[in-house]
Amino acid sequence: MAADDGRAAAALDEALKPFQERASEAEIRIAKLEALLYNQDGPNSGSENNSSAMKDLQSKLETISAECLTEKEKNKKLIMENEKLQYRITHLIRAIKEAESR
Repeated sequence: MAADDGRAAAALDEALKPFQERASEAEIRIAKLEALLYNQDGPNSGSENNSSAMKDLQSKLETISAECLTEKEKNKKLIMENEKLQYRITHLIRAIKEAESR
């Protein structure tokens, strides 16, 4: 019985090994990212660079948002035009069927 428990524990350890390695690698990456973020001088170092980067990103976001709104308006107009054309097609088909039945 004890031998079976030992083998089961060994099998479990072997099955968990890849997950433990991934967790360890993730912890190392997080530590590196934290070190970059705090840059050994504290969280406020490079705040001017962060600020300009944030302003740049904000500007790009606003530009993209404006473009998105423009595209939405174009899309709305195209949808309305499509609906009008479908309405006309429906009535033309109906008129053709009525003309053929006469």
